[in-house]
Amino acid sequence: MADNNDLFQFDDFSGVENSFDNTSDSNGITTDDEPASSGAADDSATFPDSPDSDNIISDSIPGSYDDSSIQHLDWNEHIRRRPGMYIGKLGDGSHAEDGIYVLIKEVVDNSIDEFNMGAGKRIDIKLTEEGEVTIRDYGRGIPLGKVKEVASEINTGGKFDDKNFKKSVGLNGVGLKAVNALSTYCHVASVRDGKRVCVDFEKGNVVTHTPPTDTREPNGTMVQFLPDNTLFRDYKFRLDFVETMVNNYTYLNAGLQIFFNGKRYLSRHGLLDLLKENMTSEPLYPIIHLQGDDIEVVLTHTDQYGEEYYSFVNGQHTTQGGTHLSAFKEHVSRTIKEFSGKGYEYSDIRNGMVAAVSVRIQEPVFESQTKTKLGSKEIAPGSTVTVNKFIGDFIKKELDDYLHKHPDVADSMMKKIASSEKERKAMAGVAKLAREKAKKVSLHNRKLRDCRIHYNDTVKQNAKTEDRRELSSIFITEGDSASGTITKVRNAETQAVFSLRGKPLNSYGMTQEIVYKNDEFNLLQAALNIEEGIDGLRYNKVIIATDADVDGMHIRLLVITFFLMFFPDLVKKGHVFILQTPLFRVRDKNATRRSKTKKRKKSKTDDPGERDTYYCYTDEEREAAIAKFGNNAEITRFKGLGEINDVEFAEFIGPDMRLDPVTLKKDDTVDKLLEFYMGKNTMERQNFIIDNLVVEDDSEI
Repeated sequence: MADNNDLFQFDDFSGVENSFDNTSDSNGITTDDEPASSGAADDSATFPDSPDSDNIISDSIPGSYDDSSIQHLDWNEHIRRRPGMYIGKLGDGSHAEDGIYVLIKEVVDNSIDEFNMGAGKRIDIKLTEEGEVTIRDYGRGIPLGKVKEVASEINTGGKFDDKNFKKSVGLNGVGLKAVNALSTYCHVASVRDGKRVCVDFEKGNVVTHTPPTDTREPNGTMVQFLPDNTLFRDYKFRLDFVETMVNNYTYLNAGLQIFFNGKRYLSRHGLLDLLKENMTSEPLYPIIHLQGDDIEVVLTHTDQYGEEYYSFVNGQHTTQGGTHLSAFKEHVSRTIKEFSGKGYEYSDIRNGMVAAVSVRIQEPVFESQTKTKLGSKEIAPGSTVTVNKFIGDFIKKELDDYLHKHPDVADSMMKKIASSEKERKAMAGVAKLAREKAKKVSLHNRKLRDCRIHYNDTVKQNAKTEDRRELSSIFITEGDSASGTITKVRNAETQAVFSLRGKPLNSYGMTQEIVYKNDEFNLLQAALNIEEGIDGLRYNKVIIATDADVDGMHIRLLVITFFLMFFPDLVKKGHVFILQTPLFRVRDKNATRRSKTKKRKKSKTDDPGERDTYYCYTDEEREAAIAKFGNNAEITRFKGLGEINDVEFAEFIGPDMRLDPVTLKKDDTVDKLLEFYMGKNTMERQNFIIDNLVVEDDSEI
């Protein structure tokens, strides 16, 4: 652990900027599922009046239920046992919504609330390679007499009324406590008016509590923590995920400076900068930027299919939308329709739309502690103004005025909408027939081996069920051999399989009509339930599982092209992955061969000495395994998924399976990427292949 005192040694405020070194750079929630009782009570039975009735009841119910069955957990133990209630899923950092990023967000949210109250225009964030996080703001600082309580007493905070924090995010008095409980250690320090107090914790338990001491440091709060590796197993922060989070904070808080590992982040144009940063297609007209009291809106259209939205409440990124996003979509569509004077359908108006909306309301109500979906109906407790009316009145006036003042923008927008309407009508008949066909085969779709739990299931919102929904996934495989292997060993609760027949069609440059005319694409679309957008997506993870050869790579590109052409939001929202499978198996040929039905011994470490079989995903891993076994090494190369037996494959798609997320960055212009890789064969692509050709030497295998 770094020296905590050193982190606060600032002679003056100007020295703060250099306080940090400029450095650069499974996992699901465990549940306590118990088998259901094998005995069921007879509905017709009645309780006799004799004292022996107790014996009848105890015979039908296993175990005893008495005073000793009732448990009381300390606040930190409850958080550690049920983290999903507080931070959503745990995870290892491979997904942007994993718990380790929520821990950062919970601390930074408090600093943002300080900024919104006019206290502190700077936040310093530092991440080490060991996974330690340090966050320092320059706000008012936690009141010195309450530092320990704020960090370790549940439902304790300064935001339960609107006197000190108006329109804040942290309202429940939980966030910092969750960070504390889920960390191996947590150091919280506050500086106010020349005095400093700090408290050290281990897994939520107080270790040291330093009384107020004199200091020359500027006011503010520092939180330093190390996530518990026993909960966040083998976690690792991805700097690009944290950078996206930091950027979002600056976009939504004009004038705020965030220094992340020494690099400064500052936005001057708010949501306009956000949209420019995240768009991967060129806008058809200049981005419309509207601002008002407690609301900011940006929108434009592109040539891409579908809709793409970013929504925020009080600076919180509501990734699942909520009442504010629903109101925005409704009133934008209505205002544009009324402006046009034509009977456009809302779906045509919003097709190709890219937009962002940010609102600030008092005491927002979210559907969970993770604050990813807004549930508030009113803009303030007891207010007669609803979120819908507040957003609707703003959009109706400001957007209508803008379109009248900018006829060139309005003209480009109307052309895009008319084009979407024309295309929809042209393929209406084809789409209807395709839907009917898909509906018929859905009862017995040989291509789809479905699972029982789906991402879009309407279930009770609690930690256990939410986690199961998050686990819902579908493997897109090539051929019957691979799909058969995966189907045998998959988890039928959460893992579905969709089998492709050979190489799918190259959909680049084609209209959406091809989605309905091509049986394979139509059935895949129906299986994912994304025809009307990804709001109804049936699987959280869409995993492309192909062979690690040239043909497999080609199929990956064809499937990804299909998604980028017609459902780009599926990729942008982080739902598409590539399954990694081992290229080699290296084992000790002198070791006793295991039976085909027996699973291999797992290693708790990376030391191959604890196993006699080693599965290698890279040449480096293969060389390490060969070095371990020496002349006794027996090497097998897997050329296809069908060559891996069932017992082996079960481990490669289990909780620890390796997935590569398919992502898009600012510089990844979709049109140019697809044209280069999937367009007509050009000299530019031929030269690229020649210049980057690598010849593999298999002579030593």
